[in-house]
Amino acid sequence: MPSQRSPMYFFDCLLTALAPAIWGSTYIVTSQLLPPDRPFTAALFRVLPAGLLLLLFSPHLPAWRDCRRLLILSALNIGIFQTLLFLAAYRLPGGLAAVLGAIQPLFVMVLMWGVDKRTPKVLTLLAAFTGVAGMSLLLLSSRTVFDTLGVIAALVGACSMAAGVWLAGRWKITLPITSLTGWQLVLGGLALVPAALFIDEPLPTLTTLHYLAYAWLSLAGALIAYGLWFRGIKRLPSVAVASLGLLSPIVAVLLGWIFLSQSLTLLQLTGLVIVLGSVVVVQLTARK
Repeated sequence: MPSQRSPMYFFDCLLTALAPAIWGSTYIVTSQLLPPDRPFTAALFRVLPAGLLLLLFSPHLPAWRDCRRLLILSALNIGIFQTLLFLAAYRLPGGLAAVLGAIQPLFVMVLMWGVDKRTPKVLTLLAAFTGVAGMSLLLLSSRTVFDTLGVIAALVGACSMAAGVWLAGRWKITLPITSLTGWQLVLGGLALVPAALFIDEPLPTLTTLHYLAYAWLSLAGALIAYGLWFRGIKRLPSVAVASLGLLSPIVAVLLGWIFLSQSLTLLQLTGLVIVLGSVVVVQLTARK
């Protein structure tokens, strides 16, 4: 892991930040461009093709001792998280689902504190709480209808991803990044196949726009973004990685403002600035 004062550390932070920035587009793409009410199908089409492509180019087998851990990470980071992500994206407008993901860094800190017995720096903890406060400004100022199932899905999904980030940082599975990402995407995707077939409605006749939307979610949102994300998990402290996830709602809100003419009030702008500040402070103060 590079020193947290080295230029390489900040380069790794910036590169990892591209993943949640890409994920911020999930909500507008899902709500505006995909066939409605098919969360399992959307999650399956996102992760399985990308995982197969990665394993095609990097066909490394995991060590036997890592198989159980890889299955757990696949469930937390991909299967459970992606299902709940799309369920929330279908039911919560305006990036609200992404806003609720602000609990990720706090949940990682709870795991570090309660299980690893590592107390985070006070400044890091304050920055994480400040990020939640900034998200609250976005949440309270948005004129949206709170769907109970969507809110629960967003919160549980955030906890699932946070647990995946924490465990991946602890376990350090000995695979190249491309293979590690590919196996998680494939295993998580295979777990989604029964639900996509038997719970979701059959797909309608897909248009060119549908194909392009699924391609963006898979190639950019899974193949590229997850590759950068797992690379960051290997090289950065878990709290630092989790806090970068707060960039996803910022992108989601900005895309809604640009493309859907959703209002962006002064209170929301204040929240955006606060969240960005909290992310920077966590990167500067988080420690392994």
